[in-house]
Amino acid sequence: MLATGASTTRCPKCHAERSDGAVECVRCGIIFDKYRPDVRKVSVSPISPLTSRSEWFLTAKQWLIESDTTTDSMTFYGRAALLVVLVWWGWKFITTSLETNYTGESFLHLINLPFHEAGHVIFIPFGRFMTILGGSLGQVLMPMICLGTFLVRTRDPFGAAVALWWTAESLMDIAPYINDARALDLMLIGGVTGKETDGHDWNNILTMLGLLEWDHRLAHFTYNIGILLMLGSFFWGSAILLRHYRRLSA
Repeated sequence: MLATGASTTRCPKCHAERSDGAVECVRCGIIFDKYRPDVRKVSVSPISPLTSRSEWFLTAKQWLIESDTTTDSMTFYGRAALLVVLVWWGWKFITTSLETNYTGESFLHLINLPFHEAGHVIFIPFGRFMTILGGSLGQVLMPMICLGTFLVRTRDPFGAAVALWWTAESLMDIAPYINDARALDLMLIGGVTGKETDGHDWNNILTMLGLLEWDHRLAHFTYNIGILLMLGSFFWGSAILLRHYRRLSA
């Protein structure tokens, strides 16, 4: 029996109780000062793929939605009005056939155009092919840069959702251009069609790649990617707006 007031701990090997000052374990007989656990028997639990995916999900949720903590009511109403316009206008893009060139005839085409032309200039150092492709890259990269800036620099996920909408629209704006690679019927900046010049960007790009006969399929693929991104922007913006509304209600 232990004396009154004596404290006990446990054996590191068999976990039997031992009193302070004991030199060896009364159950398994190890000398406490000499005992070293066998590290080969210590199992290290691997990181569960499920845990890893959960951490990725929580991080994405934080960056894409929860980083928005705005509680201003006027900002909420402005966001709501903008989202309604984007959904209404975007739905017209989605439900209108690629062949109508609805995106190319909207005023947003005039906004995309300077970035398209700037892209040609920016990519000149990378050779003729990249110079030609740079126009389309430029008009898609600009809204993507805005998206990254809103997420990383200003922590404004709603602004990033709007930039995603613009990225989608820009892709849908390029699709008729790709679709015209063989026909060369689209009117270019100079007031002439591709037939009256040496072709246009996508006629040259697909010819150089040997994929000219794939123009319609690539155009529809690009247009469909734009549709998916635009739908994603609707849901993203709506989720952020819903959380904003709940903060106001609280």
